[in-house]
Amino acid sequence: MIVCGLLIMVSCSAHKHLTASTSATVSKTKANEELQLEPIRTQQLGFNTFSGKAKASLAINGNNNDCTLNLRINNGKKIWVSVTALLGIEVARAIITPDSIQVINRLQGIYFKKPFSFIYKYANKQIDYTMLQALLVGNAIPQALNDSTKFASDSSNNITLSGNLQDLIYKLVLGNDMKVSQTNLTNQSAGQSLQAVNAFTLAGTQKVPSQINIASVAGDKKIQVNLHYVKVDINQPLEYPFNIPDSYSQAN
Repeated sequence: MIVCGLLIMVSCSAHKHLTASTSATVSKTKANEELQLEPIRTQQLGFNTFSGKAKASLAINGNNNDCTLNLRINNGKKIWVSVTALLGIEVARAIITPDSIQVINRLQGIYFKKPFSFIYKYANKQIDYTMLQALLVGNAIPQALNDSTKFASDSSNNITLSGNLQDLIYKLVLGNDMKVSQTNLTNQSAGQSLQAVNAFTLAGTQKVPSQINIASVAGDKKIQVNLHYVKVDINQPLEYPFNIPDSYSQAN
């Protein structure tokens, strides 16, 4: 580290006379990147609250289950999920905040409370609440909309955003409408990957998700979640009920 520090000091001294032109070039580059990022940001789904009902297919290590998922989001604050099985019987309920995860398992009469880091058993440590929320509504992960993102386009005018978030490699594919059709997150050294494939439908002036397929691999754990949204509402008053019955026991 000392050697690196000395090299930086020498480099700064040797290129002092180039500071003005270099700064101008950097400023121009950042301005161009902002011009490219702005239309992408504009086309992301904006909301205070989001509610969706989805037919869901869930596979964990090859075990498949079909259910209905009701999702409510208070932007940046909480994600509320209710899972119902046949005949509309609720089997589980969860609430996720930037700091914690709480789950009620009605089939077994148990509940658990964990820090948000619990999710790292199934996904990369770079995934935080904002990234999870973006994936559930088909938005670009906010961490990818930065001035170090690399841009590329193909013959179909699709745009690819790529870069690194520490040890996490990301790649986002956007269509002509600037909506994210695919998100890929990979940490090769940890054996972790996540892919989300999105489809959208027009609701009023905004495009909302109609289909989101998420596949996650973390070591020997494989999770596939397919969500087919049958109803989506934006900016409606929502409640997020989460009451743990006294008879339920806390799981480890």
